[in-house]
Amino acid sequence: MRPMKRTLIPSLAAAAIALAACSNVTAGDAAEPRADFPSPSPSYATGQDAVVEVVQRVLPAVVNVVSERPGGEGEGTGFIVRSDGIVVTNYHVVERATSVTVLTSEEEPREFDARVIGADIQADLAILDIEEEGLPTVPLGSSSDLQLGQPVVAIGYALGLEGGPSVTSGIVSSLTRRITVPDPDCDVCVNGERVYTDVIQTDAAINPGNSGGPLVDVSGAVVGINTAGTTTAENIGFAIQIDAVKPTIFQAADNPDEPVAFMGVGSADASDPQVRFTLSPPLDEGAVIVNVVPGGPAARVGLRVGDVVVLFDGRPIRTAQELGEAIRSHRPGDRVEVVAVRGTGERVELTVTLGVNPVPTG
Repeated sequence: MRPMKRTLIPSLAAAAIALAACSNVTAGDAAEPRADFPSPSPSYATGQDAVVEVVQRVLPAVVNVVSERPGGEGEGTGFIVRSDGIVVTNYHVVERATSVTVLTSEEEPREFDARVIGADIQADLAILDIEEEGLPTVPLGSSSDLQLGQPVVAIGYALGLEGGPSVTSGIVSSLTRRITVPDPDCDVCVNGERVYTDVIQTDAAINPGNSGGPLVDVSGAVVGINTAGTTTAENIGFAIQIDAVKPTIFQAADNPDEPVAFMGVGSADASDPQVRFTLSPPLDEGAVIVNVVPGGPAARVGLRVGDVVVLFDGRPIRTAQELGEAIRSHRPGDRVEVVAVRGTGERVELTVTLGVNPVPTG
């Protein structure tokens, strides 16, 4: 099996990345705990015992995700979040797949056909469904509670090696990294590159094949989705913050056949220091458009990279997260008024007809 390889471009200079045309997670804020999803349990172990306990708790819910595509076979990792077969992984793991198979981490793995029931392509998130009940699960934690230096554990099918998942442990090194990752198969990325903002950096090694696996805290709760490692330095990995994608996971699990609104932009907080210095004049609030999907709803009405969205359908927008919430509160086909501030300070008012999130199914 050919591993799904995710490596960083050599330069991670903040200024260079902030100026690049890019995309960002705008999925909404962290949702409240759900009765149909498992809740985190406290852990009283310390040191290496804590890591061992975490692995014992989480490992049964970690799965191998194999995708068949025109160019060959790809492999990544996922994790089960609901006992009736809801699996979370990276979108690039199933990108352009003609079929997806999920294998459990048992000594004699069980194999299931999987269906993509939801995704946020720009956030690199996919939600799968497999036809099975009573599966082991891993609880979703909260990335907003993470602190620098906090221990974390990454689990995944590194390098596509046989013998089950591998485990690495480390600490949270940063919570606000911005990284650029080549993805030539991405239809909504600019120049074949994804840019992730506010990702977790950890020294728990993340290797090809780990993509889509869980990054967990010492209670065994998922705080991030492993997505990239670097070839320019050892023991540096990156994970998407789980709070940014919880609403998408819940929505897909609840309503797998319901279309999701799509505006075709990626955004970042105007207050983000890596973004703010690029604005003239600088703004303390708003969602800066850092990527516009060619031919998408935003592109068709003239929204541009660098525009700062401050109002969406009459709703004040202070952050990229709020823009994501506002988009998700509407349905495809809705016409919404968007107010944005251009680099010259000019305010523009545009009417956007929201499209359908281009999520593959089958």
